[in-house]
Amino acid sequence: MDKYIIIVAGGKGLRMGGDIPKQFLPIGGRPVLMRTIDTFVAYDSNIHIIIVLPIDQQSYWKSICKKYGFNTPHLVANGGETRFHSVKNGLALVPDNSDCVVGVHDGVRPFASLSTIREAYDMAIHKGTAIPVTDCVDSLRRITTKGNKSEDRSQYKLVQTPQVFKADILHNAYKQSFSPLFTDDASVVENMGHAVELTQGNRKNIKLTTPFDLMIAEALIKSNI
Repeated sequence: MDKYIIIVAGGKGLRMGGDIPKQFLPIGGRPVLMRTIDTFVAYDSNIHIIIVLPIDQQSYWKSICKKYGFNTPHLVANGGETRFHSVKNGLALVPDNSDCVVGVHDGVRPFASLSTIREAYDMAIHKGTAIPVTDCVDSLRRITTKGNKSEDRSQYKLVQTPQVFKADILHNAYKQSFSPLFTDDASVVENMGHAVELTQGNRKNIKLTTPFDLMIAEALIKSNI
């Protein structure tokens, strides 16, 4: 079965406090986005890679690919107004049938483990959907009109990517009109009435959003954990 991965990299890096979009920042001497792509190639060298980038970042991406000698085959789709629209643009490059599976991954999550990726794709092949999650390790409190209250953290999971689906399921889901409640691909598929399956994520699979996250990323690379 053919496998696709849509890597969404539309961030502007405002919370990083610099001019370079966060997906292009180097960690361990290599841009984040390249490390993310490398992870999926390590999982399956034949996987079809689609990168979604804002139009005004695509020439910069080409220049750093040349600088780093990065020649992994991939297609580039235009970023949209929201993540929903960006994924939809990337999905247009994926066949609309049940004979292939497609994952959607955040470009700034370079530490997804091979076991997390493998389990997600295997589950999607057999069940149609797969969403990697991890347990909540912190206590939770819910804000109410009367103040706040403790919540049972065992009833909640933290959601990661890659989120993987049979291609026809994801295509059908993205025919819906945009809703601000669509925070990830699972929420889009679920809104269509399709149940989602949970698989095991990994705690190292963090999303790099702030300078503190970059410090953690550098430490992970140096320690080779």
